[in-house]
Amino acid sequence: MSSIIKVNTIQDAGGNALLTSNGSGTLTTNNIGGKNTPSFLAYQSSAQAIANASNVKVQFDTELFDSDGMYDHSTNYRFTPTTAGKYVVGAKIKFNNCASSRVYTMIYKNGSEYERSEKRNDSSGTDPDPISNLIIDFNGSSDYVEVYARQESGGSIDTNVGVLTRMYFFAYKLIGA
Repeated sequence: MSSIIKVNTIQDAGGNALLTSNGSGTLTTNNIGGKNTPSFLAYQSSAQAIANASNVKVQFDTELFDSDGMYDHSTNYRFTPTTAGKYVVGAKIKFNNCASSRVYTMIYKNGSEYERSEKRNDSSGTDPDPISNLIIDFNGSSDYVEVYARQESGGSIDTNVGVLTRMYFFAYKLIGA
């Protein structure tokens, strides 16, 4: 025995049509699924000197993509989405020659440190590369995020931009959030 449910329209609690049938086998969907936009991914095109024991804004100056033009890759190096919601935000920083040092990737929201990832080199000869990822709620008007780097080696260290996967900054809106 099988059961059949016949409807012309499925609505959400607010009365908005999510799925509509024309009675001839054609369905129209509304507000189902979506896109993870606005979104962007930026990286550095050349090395940047990071002073010892200082929080320095990282200049991610090249966009791999920027779906809605919300990332400033030339002046402030910040993402300011005009669509409110929850966003996944992430960044990775790679430093050159930072043996026996502590390094940080920091995500700032509205000019203040919001999240920090830290790695300490164990003197094994490999350069640590801290990665920060989190979900941030944006108001859709004035909220913005930026990335800062910090290293404690005793001197200035350059970022390592040999390949895209070494240094990046990205964000995307969660569907339905």
